[in-house]
Amino acid sequence: MKFAHLADTHLGYRQFGLIEREKDFYEVFEKVIDKIIEEKVDFVIHSGDLFETAKPSPNVLLAFQKGLLKLKGAGITMYAIAGNHDSVMRKGAIPPQVIFKKLGLKVISPINPFYVHGDLFIAGLPFYPASQSKLLKSKLAELSKKAANYEKSVLVLHQGIDKYFGYQYELELGDVPDNFSYYALGHVHKYVNDSFGNGRLVYPGSTEIWKTDELEDYKNNGKGCVIVDFDGPKPVIKRLSIDAGREFIIRTIDYNKLESNVAGIKEIIKDFDKKPILDLTIKNVDGNTKDIYEIINNELGDLALMIRPKFEIIDENRTGDPPFPGSVGPKELIVEQLEKYNDKNVEQFALELYDFLSKDKNGESKELVHQFFNDHYSKNPKYCNVEEVEEIEVPKKESGDIQVTFNEVLK
Repeated sequence: MKFAHLADTHLGYRQFGLIEREKDFYEVFEKVIDKIIEEKVDFVIHSGDLFETAKPSPNVLLAFQKGLLKLKGAGITMYAIAGNHDSVMRKGAIPPQVIFKKLGLKVISPINPFYVHGDLFIAGLPFYPASQSKLLKSKLAELSKKAANYEKSVLVLHQGIDKYFGYQYELELGDVPDNFSYYALGHVHKYVNDSFGNGRLVYPGSTEIWKTDELEDYKNNGKGCVIVDFDGPKPVIKRLSIDAGREFIIRTIDYNKLESNVAGIKEIIKDFDKKPILDLTIKNVDGNTKDIYEIINNELGDLALMIRPKFEIIDENRTGDPPFPGSVGPKELIVEQLEKYNDKNVEQFALELYDFLSKDKNGESKELVHQFFNDHYSKNPKYCNVEEVEEIEVPKKESGDIQVTFNEVLK
């Protein structure tokens, strides 16, 4: 038995607001499907974030339908779970994947958490936020008991595990049941192939470059999926890399050698089939940044899809620390402010709430607050009645700013 495992296709993602990047994600997905069919697999597992949002456009749905029908025509079934991007974190909500059940898509969900394909037990769960980790662990324990009745089994999850995901994880490695043969994971966009328990734990990574910090992994491991051969007692994994098609060029330019550096980049990209994205850092800047950008744009603008410049300006009056320390984003500031409470639950809650509010997901924000209150405070009489949570008003955003503070939501 042989199957393909992919995840994080993020169909519909319009990176940098560019329609060309949205089309790139469709094209890569189509390439992956074609390669999978060439491998003559028995079935496919998709481990979440099939779509960029829980409300994909008609173009997005058609792009996926095209791939699904190709698989169906080749006699290949797809099993799928919902990730954090294609889930609505609200009771009773259903992911867009269910639209395709009549076309043969096997959706793994809390209602239908497992299938049996031949002699292989395939179980899984959709994405659970860290605030629901207790519920997630109990459901994993239930699936582990069922898997014990099968010689070969697969667990499908879309979760960040502490060993691979950093401080914003939803699950610790020790909480993952160790009696499955293969762990088909999604959520981490970098390729991971690790031993765990009696089997292999694999994140195939995203199929396209979703963030520029994925470029190093792309150079080392490519983007694509994995092919899993289960004919023997243990799974054998083969990496199936797909050419992303569009190049990301990252260069550091010295302002004092601006002309020659720009000419060198121009020589590299002039014959590319697809216009690349240029991520340029101009160091030792001792001039007007607007003038520098105009020079770069005049020389490279017609050859690049997008130019993303960053200027490191010389400050002769500055002493001591380097002029450009690592940037601190809002999530890092949230963690820093909450360190005094020494409570990981509060930290994770605040980060998830920030993510929802920053994306105008007001319903999900209320649901998250409600769930957090029920899990941690509902039995404590000194706290307000849970019904008060329903009265929270979430103001609309204006000009891209988040108008809601955590104090307003939790007061």
